Amino acid sequence: MTTNLPLKLHSLPNSLPIEGAVRIELVEGVPILRASSIVQNRIETLLAKQKDSSLTSEEEKELDNYEELDDYFSLVNRTVRNILLTPKQGE
Repeated sequence: MTTNLPLKLHSLPNSLPIEGAVRIELVEGVPILRASSIVQNRIETLLAKQKDSSLTSEEEKELDNYEELDDYFSLVNRTVRNILLTPKQGE
């Protein structure tokens, strides 16, 4: 599997809470990382402001960081799902 996504995050959004930022859901027995409702609300607030007016450069950077974090979660989730759901050779 090749990917252009970053395997290493460069920074986290300043508004990201240290605790309660991520929730784990089981989907078909696979643990999936998702942003908490607090983080989702912040992202939705930024997206609404972006749609209605313009974001400050700090807000744009924050939204970019959230997007990078979401890409990272997607990569981790796909990797875990593939490992857990792909039959092992020889079984």
